Amino acid sequence: MSTETSHGDASGETSVTLTVARFEGRNRFRITAVLVAVFALYGVLFVWLGPELTAGEAVLDMVDALPAVLRELLGFESLASLEGLLASEYYTFAWTVGLGGYVAYTAAGSVAGDLSADRMDTVLAAPATRRDVLLGKYLALLVPIGVLNVVIPLLLAVAALLVADPLSLADLAALHLLSIPFLLTWGAIGLFLGVVVRRGRTAGRVGLGLVFFGWIFESVVSITDVAWLGAFSPMRYFDPPAILVDGTYDLVSAGVLLGVAVVFLALSTVAFERRDI
Repeated sequence: MSTETSHGDASGETSVTLTVARFEGRNRFRITAVLVAVFALYGVLFVWLGPELTAGEAVLDMVDALPAVLRELLGFESLASLEGLLASEYYTFAWTVGLGGYVAYTAAGSVAGDLSADRMDTVLAAPATRRDVLLGKYLALLVPIGVLNVVIPLLLAVAALLVADPLSLADLAALHLLSIPFLLTWGAIGLFLGVVVRRGRTAGRVGLGLVFFGWIFESVVSITDVAWLGAFSPMRYFDPPAILVDGTYDLVSAGVLLGVAVVFLALSTVAFERRDI
């Protein structure tokens, strides 16, 4: 009898979590469409200009003249190919920093915003535990993360074919698959900030600031004698140039990112269950 009750409770909790996730996910459809349009236009622009940029000696000379810290910061490893251009310009900055920043910002705001506006009391008045609500909000992040990681590589692959400079589909697919643990990590960090920081906009800005700081910090220390400090930044574990240019897939780093995401998700749950609302 107790076993059946336990299974029923677990099933009920899962149902509530998914209900919250569906509700929150639907609210993200519009902004997801906007993100797809922005990232698609930005990426296709690089693909369209790619043949001219990669064939120009002036660009390569300019990159060689840059200080090492700037080359590391901007991800300039190889501009002699379309893959190198996209990895250095598009994925290192727009995807890693831009999309990572958005995920951290929106995850933090989804919790802290409800807390600061006193909407959380209404949500928890329904038969839902705090853990249900928190996990539901986190799962809703899969809407923008999933849609962008499916649509964008397809559009870039088609655009590359149109300019007669096709991309490696395997490497492109691997890059987007390996970006999911990276984005989930920033989502979990943002969720934690949303729990511990009361004000929605403040929590979001802190999350966004952490993404920028992590990017700059890892880039700067990676060329110093204390490069090991970069291991504390999620940026160390997602390397677009290594994937798209060299075809190197670091599954261990992906596992580390997933582990970090689980840790921050657990910390968020514990903190949320213990705090006053």
